Amino acid sequence: MKRVVTLLLGVTALVNLSNAQTITERFGAGANQFTMDFVEVGNANNPSLYYGNPQSVGSVSYEYRIGKYEVSREQIIKAGFEKFLQDMTAYGGNGNAKPATGINWFEAAQFVNHLNTSRGHSAAYKFNVSGVLQLWTSAEAGYNAANQFRNTLAVFFLPSMDEWFKAGYYDPNKTPSSMMGNYWSFATGSDSMPTAVPSGTAPYTAVFSQQASPADVDKAGGLSPYGTMGQNGNVYEWMETAYDLVNNVPDEFRGLRGGAWDDGTGSIGFSALNYVDPLTQQSIYGDIGFRVAMIPEPNSFALLALGGLALAINKRRRA
Repeated sequence: MKRVVTLLLGVTALVNLSNAQTITERFGAGANQFTMDFVEVGNANNPSLYYGNPQSVGSVSYEYRIGKYEVSREQIIKAGFEKFLQDMTAYGGNGNAKPATGINWFEAAQFVNHLNTSRGHSAAYKFNVSGVLQLWTSAEAGYNAANQFRNTLAVFFLPSMDEWFKAGYYDPNKTPSSMMGNYWSFATGSDSMPTAVPSGTAPYTAVFSQQASPADVDKAGGLSPYGTMGQNGNVYEWMETAYDLVNNVPDEFRGLRGGAWDDGTGSIGFSALNYVDPLTQQSIYGDIGFRVAMIPEPNSFALLALGGLALAINKRRRA
């Protein structure tokens, strides 16, 4: 019994075993320490959704984690990247919990690299001394011919189109439909238009069709089936994926999904997709942000599995 309790203490240091299954990662130290919450996205090798824009999307052959929330201003500031942020005084202010806006794709990639290197991991994206994105080459460890932007040895990265879409719209428990399969039309676990709200966490709500400002990242509407928030509305989010779905040209346009607080209903559905120059820092209203995804090191998955085994053993002993 003692060994079971010790093992569980080790697991709960990594995982909050609540209904939301939130995994909290810590970065930095002292006054600059900050956390990021992630949710598990399982069901590897799920089917994709075909709808023509792009032709199919959402199939991922591995398990991963994705940020429960959009990256906040506080996280950017504590990581030392505050110079990239847009001044949002005219749009609700610069509160720490507001989404990080004004950051172009390359700056978001540099922030993700910092998450990796600050923890001793490989950078996800390769930049030269002038800050220009480079492709990984076959001579380098972590090279992936199918995605020359991302190093496979990195733990943290920008979500691909498939990773982002699956986290928001796929639901293995949904009764399949002829058109959507196991996907919902909205990232709130519903085929009905979310209720537009300025802020909050009520199910089947999203922050869109608003005049004032984005909501705090942890008050950006109802959750997706996997437990993410704000994948409909609040701010647009950068995709790692290039417009032609092949990541082999550093400066080609990147995907934006999710819609924003200042957009209407047309921006938040499953088929809404935009492509913009990766140097784009902001729209007129500063409504582009991003979230982070990750694949834990193998020992993290092993520890989670051991934790589940320990729970099962403990239950059997009590029975």
